[in-house]
Order: sequence, then structure tokens, then C-alpha cells
Amino acid sequence: MPTTVAIADDHLMMAQALSDLIEKIDGYEMLFVAENGRDLINHLKRKQIPDILLLDISMPVMDGFETAQHLREHYPEVKILVLSMSDRDEDIIRMMRYGVCGYLLKGSRPSELRRALEEVRSKGSHYSEFLTERVIRNLHKSGTELVNTITLNDRETKFLQLSCSDLTYVEIADKMCVAPRTVDGYRESLFQKMNVKSRVGMVLEALRHGLVDLKVNTGQL
Repeated sequence: MPTTVAIADDHLMMAQALSDLIEKIDGYEMLFVAENGRDLINHLKRKQIPDILLLDISMPVMDGFETAQHLREHYPEVKILVLSMSDRDEDIIRMMRYGVCGYLLKGSRPSELRRALEEVRSKGSHYSEFLTERVIRNLHKSGTELVNTITLNDRETKFLQLSCSDLTYVEIADKMCVAPRTVDGYRESLFQKMNVKSRVGMVLEALRHGLVDLKVNTGQL
């Protein structure tokens, strides 16, 4: 079965060019192109539900933020890959909090889009270097709060909080007054619970699933 894809973007020429590009990739099938979030929802109500949605942010009638929030609540099975002109930290963090699976700029090469689609299909997410740098930078400069959406014990919660900083694992062990080997155990436990293989993956998954709430400089999102 091919992986089905839809696009929500009011720039119709770009959307159609993307659609034509995706149609040429083996294993993918385009379902439709929507002009905005409201148009997208009308397609979804007709049971045209894609596996992956390429979502723009700036759209009339219903923008990308509203659309991502609606899909998170009503169509959580749809994997959202943002494709936007915006490189604002606030927009990226806000979209990650709505559970999107990746964030690309519209200036990205076709090869990067193809890689992102493959990773979203096979792994459930795409962590580009651009996305990683922006999220980690905000984690370093922002406060964090935890939301209980994944079951963590008190020590794992503390470890996750400290991991959302620039501290090394040895420094985290020192702050927690435990041996480095104990911290290794916390790390492996969280890696398993969150299905990740790296600290960056752990932090991004914590953000994507609502375990970490960032307050950026412009105010709480």
C-alpha cells in the first residue's frame, strides 16, 4: 500500500509543483491539495484522510496553527510535516507543541523533502539540523515545566528536566547526587519509553508529546 499524502497551502502553484514531485516518488500517492485549513477539514470529513500532511502556516480562513491543533484533537493519526517560509523560533516551537512530526523551510531541496517524508513514514518524525538547532537553543534559554502525559517517576522527571539544558550527563549526575551509572539507567529508561536513540531525540519527543512546555522570550505560547 502506498503512503498517502495531502497538501494544505494557499500558494497553489507551489502546492501543485510539490504534488507533481511527490507523485514521482515510488511508494507515495497524492490524495488532494487544500487551499487552507477549512478546505482540508472538508476533505477529511469526506474520509479522504492522508497518512502524511504537508502543512503551510500562513493561510487565509484557517491558518496552520489552527489546523495543526484541530488535527491533533480530531485526527491524531495524520502525521504533519510543516513546510513554511517562516523560520521564527516562536512558530517552530508552537508547531512542535501541536505535535507535528517535522518542520521544513520552503527553500529546502527536493532531496531533503524526500528524506523527511521517508523518515516520517518509517520513524514517525524528521529531525532536521535546522529544527534541532532551533529547539535546543530555546530549551537552553527557556524555563521548562512537565505535563504528565507519559508515566515517569520522580527521578526520571528530574533527569528529563535537567536533560533539557546544556549540562553533560556527568554534571546531571552530580546535580542529582547519584552515580553516572545511575543516570545512564534513567537515560536508557526514557529512551525506551519515548522510542528514541539520542538525547536530541529525547528532548524533541518530550516537546512534541507535551512533556516539555517552553516559555520563549515573547511570552508563554
